[in-house]
Amino acid sequence: MDIKQIKKLIKEDKMVKFYQSDAWREVRTKALIRDNNECQECKRKGKVGLGQNVHHFKEVKTHPWLALQLDNVEAVCISCHNKEHKRLEKYIRKKKPKFMNEERW
Repeated sequence: MDIKQIKKLIKEDKMVKFYQSDAWREVRTKALIRDNNECQECKRKGKVGLGQNVHHFKEVKTHPWLALQLDNVEAVCISCHNKEHKRLEKYIRKKKPKFMNEERW
């Protein structure tokens, strides 16, 4: 897969095809082996996590020329990957502040 194909998939909003490609699967496998299937974000925090996902430092949609570069990816756990992409924010309820006014003491 070359950069023209990646740009075309981005333009057509068909990124699933990119992530199903042999080229991506090869880079993904190399990253998981390099990182010993350990979440690199957890590791930086002094924790141990199973690296099941591979995260792009610079996203494919904004930096397609780096999409298949091994030094642009790292193994991360599902939790860290979701936090990185802020995927769970819409499901987390934010506490409403208690009612306060000038008369309350």
